[in-house]
Amino acid sequence: MHLPNQFSVRFAEALQSFVDDPSPFASMIRSTNDPKFGDYQANCAMPLSKEIGKNPRELASEIVEKLDLDALCEPPEIAGPGFINLRLKDSFLLQSLSDMLSDPRCLVALAEPKRKVIVDFSSPNVAKPMHVGHIRSTVIGDAIARTLAFLGHDVITDNHLGDWGTQFGIIIYGYKHFGDADQVDKNPVTELATLYRLVNQLIEYRKAKRTVEQIPTQLTEAESEVAAAEQALQAAGDPKAKKQAKKSLASAKKKVESLQSQANSLRQKIEAVEADAELLAQAEAHPNVENAVLQETVKLHQGDSENIALWTKFLPHCKDEINRIYNRLNISFDHTLGESFYHSMLEPVVEDLEKRGLARDSEGAVCVFLDEFDAPMIVRKKDGAFLYATTDIATLKYRLEEFNPDEILYVVDSRQSEHFDKLFAVARKIGMENVKMVHVNFGTVLGENGKPLKTRSGTLIGLEGLLDDAVNRAREVVCNPERIEKIDPPMDDAEREQVAQVVGHGAIKYADLSHHRTSDYSFSLDKMVALEGNTSAYVQYAYARTQGILRKAGVADSDVTSIDAAIAGFTHPAERALAVKLLRFEEALVAVHQDYAPNALVDYLYETAKAYAVFNDNCHVLKAESEAIASLRLALVALTGRIIRRSLSLLGIDVVARM
Repeated sequence: MHLPNQFSVRFAEALQSFVDDPSPFASMIRSTNDPKFGDYQANCAMPLSKEIGKNPRELASEIVEKLDLDALCEPPEIAGPGFINLRLKDSFLLQSLSDMLSDPRCLVALAEPKRKVIVDFSSPNVAKPMHVGHIRSTVIGDAIARTLAFLGHDVITDNHLGDWGTQFGIIIYGYKHFGDADQVDKNPVTELATLYRLVNQLIEYRKAKRTVEQIPTQLTEAESEVAAAEQALQAAGDPKAKKQAKKSLASAKKKVESLQSQANSLRQKIEAVEADAELLAQAEAHPNVENAVLQETVKLHQGDSENIALWTKFLPHCKDEINRIYNRLNISFDHTLGESFYHSMLEPVVEDLEKRGLARDSEGAVCVFLDEFDAPMIVRKKDGAFLYATTDIATLKYRLEEFNPDEILYVVDSRQSEHFDKLFAVARKIGMENVKMVHVNFGTVLGENGKPLKTRSGTLIGLEGLLDDAVNRAREVVCNPERIEKIDPPMDDAEREQVAQVVGHGAIKYADLSHHRTSDYSFSLDKMVALEGNTSAYVQYAYARTQGILRKAGVADSDVTSIDAAIAGFTHPAERALAVKLLRFEEALVAVHQDYAPNALVDYLYETAKAYAVFNDNCHVLKAESEAIASLRLALVALTGRIIRRSLSLLGIDVVARM
């Protein structure tokens, strides 16, 4: 049930005599946070009054006279300069709750029209262990896919693995020069990860050695900019000039700080190698490691038999590594088509772009030049190598032919915005102008110091270790002896472990999804597993409380299927407040789709759990004053549990019956 849409239809009818196109004004319906303003509020009178030149409060009165909301609401009230407050009738609320109880979808309508949507998410490079940087794409994409599927869309999920690029050149080079064949055969996942880290460290060392030499000159120039900006600030006369000078000074100081931070990071990478005699010897023995790795990658792409054999041998083990993480997170994909799948399609893609006149030679490389961008999109380098852009165009062409989608979502971090702008521009020129393509971008996971979450050595924290830490912390908080001893019958070890796993994994997902995807957020395990505040543990505990009441009442959730609206009635404000929250379930799901932002569902869950907590504290179910009151309250408990369970499942989070 999406009440704002129902209201919009009625307002559109009422506004037809005031404006030719009433739909923009009719859609100005929002839910209220304070019951004294009703349950919903229409804000159309003020903007419409400016268009037609009429007093907004008088206009609101005329709109109310034309409204037909008798079946849904009490008589509308006008507040302030022209707000129209709408309060749902208790009878409508009770009947709607009864209908929700008997409907497996809780009155969530199936989308019309149904769209075929491809969700491209997670997409790690499989030659190395997944790290914290992969968590956002993975959980955001999964939540969007689950929600759109529940809304009735035909959803296809694809994990576009990085299984063909430089990362495999690194592993192949590492195996050839540092690998022990017997050890790799015995323990492939660990050994391959070790080889990757070693070679990558040598590459980063060489890069750091080159770059650090340039920092002093850049730092001197930046410090000169600071000095010049300080002089300009002292010389500035009028306020506008001072404001601009302060802005320039702040920018110059930020540049100095950035260079100093970069220098520290580079020195740490250099010191980590030079402080280890064995590492230093390896670095000195492989001075051209970066170019050598690229050559191994080129040989792989050109079909070199040895490198193809190694890639074929290593790839299944690398996939096993990431699949273990997906299994822990309960995430699956319809397709896992990596870069290697499209390799044979790349040359035809370049030829097609050239035939269309979209690509041409530029200093030996083949590039697509787009009027709206300064830099071209390179689709084939001078040495004949293809790029991510080429693979992405091939992927688009394949998806169009294979799936014929209405919509393609790329859940990829914000740093890739320009790449997707170019990709979508090319797509429109090769026959995909009717496919909606969206870069569902997201921010960065930060440590509590406000910087990207990394280990002391400067590498991104491994995702599996992060999940282990979350489960251990959840075990300490949720399964501590003081809490456990109050539970009857007692929890055995297996149940405690299940609770720790569910709460720990849920904490990681929920914390990420609780922020709007475009925002950076600070990672804090203590806050994530807390039983108070906007956390999965708080919401999961609310669900467990609903199940506890049902157990004590001696009824199964499935037994509660209706409310007798003829005899039921709200006897406490907390009952009604909870009922209104429950009816807003579909609104939250639609909001997720509109902005591709799961935090809309998280916000709804938290508000619903809070409303349930108030209800639980004030409205006894088993000791209610009458059978009718007890019946209504039990229905609210059952429906709250269902909504919480369903909402969490759409976020990829499980529930437990006892906490």
